[in-house]
Amino acid sequence: MIYEFSILAIVLFVIFVLFVLGLSFYFGSKTKTSSSYFAAGGTIHWGVNGVAFAGDYLSAASFLGICGMIAFVGYDGFLYSIGYLAGWVVALFLVAEPMKRLGKFTFTDALDSKFNSKAIKLTAAISTLIVSMFYLIPQMVGAGTLVEPLLGLPHWVGVVIVGAIVIFIVATAGMTSTTYVQFIKGGLLIIFSTILAFYIFKNGLTTTPDHADQKYHEFITLADNDMQGFTKISTIESGGIVFAKMEKDGVFRWFTKRDGKYLEALSITQPKEGEKLFNGEIKEKGKFFQVGHMNKIIMDGEEVGSTGRLRPLQFLSVINSSELVRFLKVKIVDGTNHITIFHQVITPGKEMLIPGLKFNIGKGATWLSKLNFISLMLALFLGTASLPHILIRYYTVPSQKAARKSTILAITAIGFFYILTLFMGLGAATNGVLNMDDGNMSGPLLAKAFGVGLFAIISAIAFATILGTVSGLIVASSGAIAHDLIDRYMGKKLSDKAKVRAGKIAAFSVGCVAIVLGIIFRGMNVSFLVGWAFAVAASANLPAILMLLFWKKTTAKGIASSIIVGIVTALGIIITGPSISKQFFGTEGLHGLDAPAIISFTAALLTLVFVSLATQKDNEKLSEKVA
Repeated sequence: MIYEFSILAIVLFVIFVLFVLGLSFYFGSKTKTSSSYFAAGGTIHWGVNGVAFAGDYLSAASFLGICGMIAFVGYDGFLYSIGYLAGWVVALFLVAEPMKRLGKFTFTDALDSKFNSKAIKLTAAISTLIVSMFYLIPQMVGAGTLVEPLLGLPHWVGVVIVGAIVIFIVATAGMTSTTYVQFIKGGLLIIFSTILAFYIFKNGLTTTPDHADQKYHEFITLADNDMQGFTKISTIESGGIVFAKMEKDGVFRWFTKRDGKYLEALSITQPKEGEKLFNGEIKEKGKFFQVGHMNKIIMDGEEVGSTGRLRPLQFLSVINSSELVRFLKVKIVDGTNHITIFHQVITPGKEMLIPGLKFNIGKGATWLSKLNFISLMLALFLGTASLPHILIRYYTVPSQKAARKSTILAITAIGFFYILTLFMGLGAATNGVLNMDDGNMSGPLLAKAFGVGLFAIISAIAFATILGTVSGLIVASSGAIAHDLIDRYMGKKLSDKAKVRAGKIAAFSVGCVAIVLGIIFRGMNVSFLVGWAFAVAASANLPAILMLLFWKKTTAKGIASSIIVGIVTALGIIITGPSISKQFFGTEGLHGLDAPAIISFTAALLTLVFVSLATQKDNEKLSEKVA
């Protein structure tokens, strides 16, 4: 679809960016030591750190990805919220205080606290870099997605802008400015998401979701005796559905044949040569409409056209008893043209509120689809407590007690926000704002339907969300390179000043790589991509963290072996799986497993146990040295 940029949105965006840059200049002048650069000197108040925790965690995946996924597949998208939130239980009860007690700057410090092992330093640093990169990809994809409607610029330009600003933030002031950017952005995100939810309840539900500056497209239905000027050219069957190609005034459009009638669909045509067409016309014609509406509304047992204002639980109740129109994607080939068709499917509202539209775990499920679902939930549950940019935030507060209080505050804020995602996602699904070419923009486009001012603010906050999260990830990566690899693994014994300089150079390098990856992975759902980051983190890091804390027989070789097996197994399954294969090679992949955690986490854990049992003599020598 064509986005018309808003002057107000641009002004707010520029003001926010200037504010962030000013903040970075201010804290940059105070950042003199490696402790202040990598861990904010351990002086951040627990309240600020708690909201910053939420800011770190409520990334592009949470605001853009989950809202979009709920809008398209209902409750299955909300399962990501549940998985993300449940993971904080592990962080609160098992990881928070020990990580603060054992570490100094990085996750590697904690793992290596009792061993002084070069193998742990190397593998943990590599793990930090790989997990951070996987988490950076969806943030950069989201950045490009957001800048398209906000500034009217191409996706890749948005990725480059975000990358450049973040590199500047991190290279000037490190963790201190990153923390305060996260604090401000986390607070604003929760406040304005609440306001957006208020608008959803105020407007209620309607079968004709017209908005002040955005009239909803009326989809037409043809019949053989009423073709409304269209001429049927051909039909193609795919997956049991018949699609009809129609022509009118030299423009070719696609319809779905059902019960002797032809229902209007959306289509994207990629010719062998030439420009991509949207509903048969070039993009600038603006014929690729926003969609998503109620087909039938049942309220208090009666069918109505609109409901008026609703309370939160009443909103869910009415959806549960009503019907929505969703648009499902099918790809076909017509001669030399590759066509993507989005066809109308009437969906009972109750199906939007139970699992099943994305994850095949009920009737008709296979063992593989169930395994994929369990594996994804395992990754979300276990991944939170092993994300490097989350772990390093425990080093920014002065005590273990402050670490625990920060975590509790973060859980409260994150839990409230995830409840809002359910309403924002369903609001987008029923207000005619969905862009079928990119579901990540569902939340901001919903705000735009309620007013350009709200859209401008929400977009600026969403942009801040990405800036903050990317900043935290790049701080974690630069710490892994400068502190773990160069200073401790390679034994360069850098001075404080040299370590900060090495961190800034590392931040620049990681930022550039993130820009390239953000452009390559354009179009994939950011929540789905984050699921991979969680899987790699859970497999590579969590077995090592938990066993170090709770199993005395854990050895350095056991930890290092576990990290290697976790990384290799998780990456191997992801790279040879169906999603990467379809995205880059157009094939089905070597297997059907997209979520690797159930295999890779188990393999890493067993490796740690077996290797540790086989190398107990190392621990005996370690005890002798201590004695």
